[in-house]
Order: sequence, then structure tokens, then C-alpha cells
Amino acid sequence: MNDEFKNLGISEEMLKIIELARFKEPSDIQKKTIPLGLAGKDIIGGSATGTGKTLAFGASIIEKTKKGEGIQALILTPTRELAEQVSKALSFFSKYKDLGVSAIYGGVSMSPQVNSLENSEIVVGTPGRILDHLRRGTLILSKVKTLVLDEADRMLDMGFIEDVETIVKACPSERQTMLFS
Repeated sequence: MNDEFKNLGISEEMLKIIELARFKEPSDIQKKTIPLGLAGKDIIGGSATGTGKTLAFGASIIEKTKKGEGIQALILTPTRELAEQVSKALSFFSKYKDLGVSAIYGGVSMSPQVNSLENSEIVVGTPGRILDHLRRGTLILSKVKTLVLDEADRMLDMGFIEDVETIVKACPSERQTMLFS
């Protein structure tokens, strides 16, 4: 195992997962983001697709999240495909902590999502469906410690700015915020 990941301040459990994922060394975005994320800093980062942004923001979220203490992280994505991809990756990265990760997006039934949210610590979703759940009271964001806007530029290009602003206001003002594009 490459010591570079260890030097970022990641736990032994997370290092095992990274080894399972066959990551040899951290990408530039991971080297810059993981220590800042662990330190609780707000982050704005840009990186090409496929450079490991999900682990870059996910590592600190997983390290800080406690099982059974409600929804502590919200990741907004512009598309349901990205929500699925990010939630699958976070589920994999958090397997030793057994954290609940929910993918929340439109075009599918609300009921399974409502059930999933009851046992989740991390929620990954699209702005429209996240708003639907907020309005119905099936998603409570009062315990969110970390808010991530993944592909923030695309969300704005797609006209989600008002939805995103509403969701941000539903999160505690004392939180860590990360923007990625």
C-alpha cells in the first residue's frame, strides 16, 4: 500500500478500502482535498471526470459520520446517473462503517426512498427530488455536517440555482461546504 494515502490522515479502515479499490496513489484532487476535508475546511475544487473526486470528498465524510445519528452528509448532483454512481462509490468506501447511503432522484417511486432515508447517514440526490422530500417532511437536514455540490457548475447551467439555494437554507449554517466541478 502506498504511504501517500496514509500521509493524508486517513484511518486504517479507509486505507483497507482504498487498497481493495486498487488505488495505487492519490490523485492531485485527493492529495489537496482529503486533508482539508478532514480538517473541516470549506473547499472549492475542479478536476476532470475520473480523477477520484468522490473519494476526495467522500473520505472525510465517511471518517466523520457516525452510524445511527441521522443524516449527516448531503451530496447534490445534477443527474440521477451521477447520484447512483456517487452513492454506490460511497457505499463501497463506507462498508467497514456500515453507513446507510441513499440515492434520491426523480423518475422512480418515492416510497422506497422514504424507507431508505430512515436508515441513512449519507444522502446523494438531485435537487428536484431532494426538494420533494423536504416539502413532504421525509428528509430532515438539521444534522447535516457536510454539504457537497458535485458538478456545481452543471447544476447551475441546468437551472437548479433556486432549488439548490432552498436546499442549502434547509441545512445548518454551521457546516462544511464543498463545491466541485
